[in-house]
Amino acid sequence: MIKTEINEIKKLFTQSKCSITRICGCYVDGEKNKKAELKEAFLALPEEDIFKYFEILRKTLSGTPGKNLINMEFPLAAENDGGTQELLLKLRDSKLKDDTLLDAFYDKIIESYDYPSNYLILLIHDVYDIPGKTTDGIMMEDASDEVYEYILCSICPVNLSKPGLSYNSETNTFQNRIRDWIVDMPETGFLFPAFNDRGSDIHNILFYSKDADDLHDTLVEHVLGCVLPMTAGSQKETFQVLIEETLGEDCAYETVKNIHEKLSEMVEEHKDVPEPLSLNKQEVKSLLADSGVDNEKLEMFDQCYDATAGSETSLLVNNVFNSRAFEVKTPDVSIKINPERLHLIETKNIDGRACLVIEINDQIELNGIPLKPLGI
Repeated sequence: MIKTEINEIKKLFTQSKCSITRICGCYVDGEKNKKAELKEAFLALPEEDIFKYFEILRKTLSGTPGKNLINMEFPLAAENDGGTQELLLKLRDSKLKDDTLLDAFYDKIIESYDYPSNYLILLIHDVYDIPGKTTDGIMMEDASDEVYEYILCSICPVNLSKPGLSYNSETNTFQNRIRDWIVDMPETGFLFPAFNDRGSDIHNILFYSKDADDLHDTLVEHVLGCVLPMTAGSQKETFQVLIEETLGEDCAYETVKNIHEKLSEMVEEHKDVPEPLSLNKQEVKSLLADSGVDNEKLEMFDQCYDATAGSETSLLVNNVFNSRAFEVKTPDVSIKINPERLHLIETKNIDGRACLVIEINDQIELNGIPLKPLGI
């Protein structure tokens, strides 16, 4: 799913567009015991409760695609009879009205979700009449010819509210506040089926993780049956290792700066394309070659890529590159540079010492104090 498709589903979680049919939930304590269950027609809930649930549901579809929101495809084994996809399809088709299916689903999560305290498993069922679109992207609300039926799962920590004082208007006094168990925003969740190309795709799922570097691998493997991609942090680390091992002792400032500038150009050229920009093995190799890495250094690249990332792995540019930051660090000095002004810094050999030289044309400050122009 791309950002526009994710946002289209998020917009359903408002009072004016809501078509959610049912909400179910299971409250689990820190000992993995089921403490309470929820089964309600969604629109029969009190209005205040509905708005709180909307907030949780929207949060489950928040974050950056490729980091917090991961598109996953079911492997063939998961789509066989008895596979993980079958339970999800049955849950959706039951419209969350089959208690046996719900219990089986809760049990799978409780068995595989590693969380030390209390949490709430929430499930909603919805049927969305997909509006048609004109060629220039305008929604036609009265021109729906396809229905998207889906379930959305959110797993939310349940924690005690913080201690403190509260004001009692009846006694006109301040007193110790009663601590309640509060449902927090979700740590993880998923949307099934995926809403790819603005339609139902039962072969894919959209997975959410609040922490982009903790994708809850056991939960994904046992409940969803999908293969986890590399985390955003692992992709960044892998890209750095590839550069270090390919360049070796010749990993010079100018070469790394060239790589940064080439990636900036790619991001700029791709900015109007909805799909996240990714680079496969050959594209990363071409990036290094275009940045000045000679052929001799690239001879070992394929072997290095296969060992660190895997031959079929693609790296998302948003995960390995930050176009808004360029930082040079030594053990004693850290210099942050506007990526659009990289020409102001260069390497020079001065009196036999390797130096970074920064051209200063504008005002300069020291600890917030304006200084007179250097050299005057």
